[in-house]
Amino acid sequence: MTTQTPLTVPTRDGHPGRTRVGAVLVLEDGRAFRGASYGALGETVGEAVFSTGMTGYQETLTDPSYHRQVIVMTAPHVGNTGVNTEDDESTRIWAAGYVVRDPAIRASNWRATRDLEDELAEQRVVGICDIDTRALTRHLRERGAMRVGIFSGDAAARPEGELLDAVRTSPQMAGAALAAEVTTSEPYAVPAVGEKRFTVAAVDLGIKAMTPQLMAQRGIEVHVLPATATIDDVLAVGESGPDGVFFSNGPGDPASAEHEVTLLREVLDRGLPFFGICFGNQLLGRALGFGTYKLKYGHRGINQPVMDRTTGKVEVTAHNHGFAVDAPLDKDSDTAYGRVRVSHVCLNDDVVEGLECLDLPAYSVQYHPEAAAGPHDAAYLFDRFVELMTNRQTTHQQISASEGTL
Repeated sequence: MTTQTPLTVPTRDGHPGRTRVGAVLVLEDGRAFRGASYGALGETVGEAVFSTGMTGYQETLTDPSYHRQVIVMTAPHVGNTGVNTEDDESTRIWAAGYVVRDPAIRASNWRATRDLEDELAEQRVVGICDIDTRALTRHLRERGAMRVGIFSGDAAARPEGELLDAVRTSPQMAGAALAAEVTTSEPYAVPAVGEKRFTVAAVDLGIKAMTPQLMAQRGIEVHVLPATATIDDVLAVGESGPDGVFFSNGPGDPASAEHEVTLLREVLDRGLPFFGICFGNQLLGRALGFGTYKLKYGHRGINQPVMDRTTGKVEVTAHNHGFAVDAPLDKDSDTAYGRVRVSHVCLNDDVVEGLECLDLPAYSVQYHPEAAAGPHDAAYLFDRFVELMTNRQTTHQQISASEGTL
């Protein structure tokens, strides 16, 4: 296998140039794309997925849901706003690799503190540029998400058959249990902004930083617990237990999350208000008795249309999921926890995007209402969580008052 002649990136005054070397992207079905190195040199493998967002790449890269995935950016020009110290959704980049067509020569944004490529290189994220990402995206849309490898520098000089073997022997996403690899190691709390109204136990399956922040802005004190939390850990939150329970987004196959599903059923058994997003939506589906399945190429990006079937309103939403809940769209379902309705649906392909329990205070959505990055059309879903907890609190107060008059 031959490599390209090194390319030198143009520089600005005082900024050292970068020398690019040959790189190759190899898909598990044998198709290869040759380009140039981007970020760190070396090799990486993961699941190839494409993101349709034109902005928000920093939030995407630091989203733990992208653990073990190689992100292909459909927008051709990436990196022009650099990276900053404020927009990270976690403490590191979780993406296994990064694929862009036309990397920015330099960052040009007043909030930028460094260039995107410098950040990728420092965190040892192997990427590739100067390839036809449009053709790659079309290939993934036709064939489906699949394993991929990026090889640059000396790694790209190895025989193509050897590179293909490295891809085909890498772990698959189906059946992967990954929450334990991205969750917090210790519990921590995010204090409410202003007066504290509620206390919530949030199970971290790959939580994004913006999620507890948005709850805190609504007067919620958020106690973030590891994915290994038990029902006793959840009930220990707050002075007399939590007012609500939240399950976050996260990577992996929901069919492998037995511990988390068991915990969620124990939450539902106690009638605690529940809100889940993304992975949390899939786990609610499983807890209610529905199946889950892997989508052909998934939904990723910040421009996905979803209808809220309660209001009939169409929202532009942020997505990152490769699995979905298998629940009927045309009728309410009877489950062990009462009636359940599909509350939201994707207008592109009729994928279930939300569940609502009609006899319990529990609901979930498949997309990201915290929208980091993305539109804020779905921020009202956090207000629905507040409403559920308010109703439960009011009911308890009424019962206490009634008992006091006996």
